[in-house]
Amino acid sequence: MYTAHFGLKDNPFTITPDPGYLYLSPHHQDALAHLLYGIGENGGFVQLTGEVGTGKTTLIRALLAQPLEQVDVALCFNPRLTVRELVATLCDELHVPYPEDTGSLKPLYDALNAHLLRTHAEGRRTVLIIDEAQNLSRPVLEQIRLLTNLETHRHKLLRIILVGQPELQHLLERQDMRQLAQRITARYHLRSLTQSQTTAYIQHRLRVAGGPGELFTSGALRAAFRLSNGVPRLINVICDRALTGAYGRGLQRVDATLVRRAAREALGHSKPRFAIGSLKPELAWTALAAGLAMFGVGLYLTYGAWLRVPRVEAKAQAEATSRPANEPASAPIEAPVATKQAPDDPPRLASAEDLRALLGRAPDGEQPWTRLLTLWGESWPAKSDDAPCEQVQTMGLRCLSGIADWDELGRYNRPALLRLGDSGQNQGQAVLRSLRGDQVTLLIGNDTVRTDTAILGSLWKGEYLLLWRPQISPKLIGPGTQGDAVIWLRQRLALALGHNLGDAELSSVFDPTLQDQVRSFQKLNNLEVDGLVGQRTMALLNNLAPTPDTPLLISSTGVN
Repeated sequence: MYTAHFGLKDNPFTITPDPGYLYLSPHHQDALAHLLYGIGENGGFVQLTGEVGTGKTTLIRALLAQPLEQVDVALCFNPRLTVRELVATLCDELHVPYPEDTGSLKPLYDALNAHLLRTHAEGRRTVLIIDEAQNLSRPVLEQIRLLTNLETHRHKLLRIILVGQPELQHLLERQDMRQLAQRITARYHLRSLTQSQTTAYIQHRLRVAGGPGELFTSGALRAAFRLSNGVPRLINVICDRALTGAYGRGLQRVDATLVRRAAREALGHSKPRFAIGSLKPELAWTALAAGLAMFGVGLYLTYGAWLRVPRVEAKAQAEATSRPANEPASAPIEAPVATKQAPDDPPRLASAEDLRALLGRAPDGEQPWTRLLTLWGESWPAKSDDAPCEQVQTMGLRCLSGIADWDELGRYNRPALLRLGDSGQNQGQAVLRSLRGDQVTLLIGNDTVRTDTAILGSLWKGEYLLLWRPQISPKLIGPGTQGDAVIWLRQRLALALGHNLGDAELSSVFDPTLQDQVRSFQKLNNLEVDGLVGQRTMALLNNLAPTPDTPLLISSTGVN
């Protein structure tokens, strides 16, 4: 009723999960990045939790609003199902025919498995998203675990995303749920907005609705945060009622008094009960520490074997990090390659047997990371209990991992850790230092060896982890993003797509035209075409103008 009064085209504070109003706070960027990981080529099993009203369902809607190519999504908003109803719902969502006149689960399961194998062969991915997953029963959760067994030797046939309230975390921490919990590869807990984010959230929704972003005074914005504790749904309820009150009084702006009155009328009390912001300081810090710990566990499971790094003595570590990357240790590993070479001579071509011997002798754990960080001008910390991918963030670096071929590694154009090995005991990590045609240079232990991709292919199954240094701070750029990151994106896309920006002032708002350009860039570089600038897209955009200190695999960027 107040839209015309304030010059708005729409109600900006509806509580329906409209992705058009999505405000991507840093927390929501991270959460959406986890969802994108879940549907990606190397995705698996993702858990997203958050308090009531923090925007989980809106994020799902935003994800589904993207033109996800080669992705089939089965969405379940009603988790109060029996085991058979769950599988039947999955089949219905994917349009898989099955006999309806049987009470047995096997015909449905067989039909689903055949469908997943067929779509996988066609290059498509299938994702099951379950909202309100805290309401899943114990038998249904066990069935979900069994669904994760549908796989080929390299890929999961069904990717699963569980979205729910914090009770889902507690449910999966039960002893009888450990088999399912251990299969989750990424976890994220969505937190409420801060005070500055609440202000930006309110102003963002007002602008999307076509009105000015300054309808609330600074005092009203502070009151809205305090009374909602930064929970988006409560912000919407309070602001909607406050605008109604201002309209009824013929006012053009909302002040703090109107916000407080709106909160009493809409919520029935002056402050939400059981909200995080109402905790005592010591309890709030405890809750924050617990949330960070859960996120750390999620990263640990995401990167798996990469993060299982044994510790070494500080003295030995100091010696390793102080040496140049190509200088042998005081007690070099005796190996049948790269021996008695002149300093400027390249290492001789190593055979598969040579590589196996080096892997069997080389120390695992921190040393591969030490050599990789040395290439970035960084050193391994003498003492730290953090996982490597957490530690490198303090250095301004990020991890990127997955399954790739040589062409994809060439496009990323960064040194990478490769997991090498065979069915025997000769397994370990090597740093891919350079890639020239079919010739590669590896750092294994303290040795530098040269081989070719055909030889290395017998030991490398495509598993990699690389480091890259972002040039901007957001981890995700998409609808709702504004500011310098969008201008940076426009400049990089202009370089990639050959557009002349001229002297015109660049818009700092992510609009549909820019999203189409992102899709074109993603298609050109064999990325998932979703129109969102996540880690992989951003890493390739960095290659268009890398900083001088960036270590490269090849002389050119490899980005077409």
